[in-house]
Amino acid sequence: MKFHTEYLWFNTSKRREYINITGEVESALKKSGIKEGMILVSAMHITAGVYVNDAEHGLIQDIDEWLEKLAPFKSDYRHHRTGEDNGDAHLKSLLVHHEVIIPVTDGKLDFGPWQQVYYAEFDGKRRKRVLIKVMGE
Repeated sequence: MKFHTEYLWFNTSKRREYINITGEVESALKKSGIKEGMILVSAMHITAGVYVNDAEHGLIQDIDEWLEKLAPFKSDYRHHRTGEDNGDAHLKSLLVHHEVIIPVTDGKLDFGPWQQVYYAEFDGKRRKRVLIKVMGE
């Protein structure tokens, strides 16, 4: 079995952003040379996430509004007693989750129609990274 590891770095200009990273994941797959296996994509921060869904702009806005409704930005989170102001970002990360596993078949991401990989930033404006780990033969 072969393994290939890459890191993506982000420093977003907004507190919340959704970045399509499908091209970067496909590039890592190509560099790895594997034909059959899987790819783990993991946000390496507790205030960010990775998910697979449609690349449609309206849906991305719907996801953002849904997450804000479930875990709104507010000042009275207990976590803020530590001096932080990102309690909502931790909760949003739990809802989206921090990683996905993507199957690889015949050297390609084995996605359904319209599926794309996204990095979800919930506490931006600082440097963060994402792990891409390709595994297979």
